[in-house]
This record gives sequence, structure tokens and C-alpha cells, in this order.
Amino acid sequence: MPAGYFGSRAGNQRKVAGMDDYLPALTGIRNELRGGRSVYEGYQRSWGLEFGELKTHILADPDYRFAAALAEGRSVLMLERMMNLFLLVKFFLPRLPFGHIVEYGSFRGGSAMFMAALAERFLPGAQVYALDTFAGMPETDSAIDAHAAGDFANTNMTEIQAMADRSGLTNLHLVKGLFQETAPTLLPQIGSIVLSHIDCDIYSAVKYSYDISKPHMAPMGYYVFDDATVSSCIGATEAVESFVIARDGLLSEQIYPHFVFRHPAAG
Repeated sequence: MPAGYFGSRAGNQRKVAGMDDYLPALTGIRNELRGGRSVYEGYQRSWGLEFGELKTHILADPDYRFAAALAEGRSVLMLERMMNLFLLVKFFLPRLPFGHIVEYGSFRGGSAMFMAALAERFLPGAQVYALDTFAGMPETDSAIDAHAAGDFANTNMTEIQAMADRSGLTNLHLVKGLFQETAPTLLPQIGSIVLSHIDCDIYSAVKYSYDISKPHMAPMGYYVFDDATVSSCIGATEAVESFVIARDGLLSEQIYPHFVFRHPAAG
């Protein structure tokens, strides 16, 4: 377990400035690790977004508003999922050992730009790597995937890069190609990953993204699966069920607004 992440007593974890004023304080739930995840922190984010006042806090936050403006019209992520990424980058990733953010499936670059803008503020030196064909989906499995090859082809890497340059996002790197062609060379070069944002809709892409990330994840790093709880993405759901849960035995820290898992503390 990373030094200082959790203290010896429940509730004695290292804080990031502003956390206590921002996130809900929950009673009756012990603030400790259970099954490799923090149930308390999962409730803070998920309950806070679904039933509490977190949306109000976030919408008024100038850091969120700046980053969200870059993603406007470029992302199909639901609002609450974008907000959860914001909470992770602002309050939770800074407590982990240094590492980078990798996104699998970037479409028009909205969520990648969003995270890059936040990383510049809260994760000095961290880079965001956005992996995509930038030409639509590859072949899919009609036995499980509702999406087909060529879906989400209305994107243009040159245009995305131009927008990133105009926005001054020097920490954002677009990586064009199939994941299996780019990730095996890229990931060993970049080093540790603190957030693997797996924004893929199909079984094969989700399985590959998760498996290729594992050797490079920081202890207690975050796997966020955007589409595994979406009605049109049962292939993504099956990949999480079969490999993250059944094979590797991970327990989710959040099921709302999307699946969030933690990498084991022991590597």
C-alpha cells in the first residue's frame, strides 16, 4: 500500500486541500479498505452525485467549468460521469504515487482534453494519453456487441490536435491506431498509470485495455469503465464481469455513475 494513503486508524487517511468542505461526510460507514477498495470514498462520490449536493458544488467550481468548456460538443459522456472524473483527478489521484492518465477510446477528444486541463492544475507533470483509431470502431462481435465496425467514425485527429494546441494542452498526447498496435510500445515508455479510463463499448476492446494496463498501474490506481453499465454495451459489461470481477477478484468502488475499481495495493 502506498505510504500515507491510509493511516493505521479508520478515517486517518491523507487529505487533499478542500476535500472535507467539498465531499459529503458520511456517518455509519467505516473509513477503511474493504476488499481492496474504499467503500467510504465510493459512497462519497456516488451517493454525493446521485442524492447529495455534489453536482451543485461541481457546477459552481471554476476548475470544473474551465475543463468542461473544452469538452463541450466533443464528448458523449453523461454529465455525472464527467463529474466523477473531475472528483477523481482533483481530490483522489493526488494522493497516489506519481503517474499518468491513459484513455482508451477518445472519439473527438472531449474527455481527454477535460482530464488534461485538470491534470495540469492538480497533477503537475502528469501526462494524458488518448488512444483511439480516430477512424471509428474496429470489428466487433455480433454475438455480444450492439455496436458495429465504423461506429463513431465522425472524428478527426488533426482537428482534435489543433484544438488541443489552441487550448495550450501540452500534456495531452493523441495516439492513433488500434490499441493492440500502439499500447504495447507506449505503456512501457510512459511508466506508471494512476487512472486508466476505459471508454470502449465492445467486449474485445475493454478486455484488451484492462489487461494491457494492469502491469503498469500504480498501487491503488483507478480503473474507470465508462460503458460497462450502458444498455447498448453488454459486451463491455461481460468483459468486466469475466475478467475484472470473476478472474481477478476485484470489487467495485462505484457502480454509479460508472464502474470504478482499484488496482491491488500489492501490485
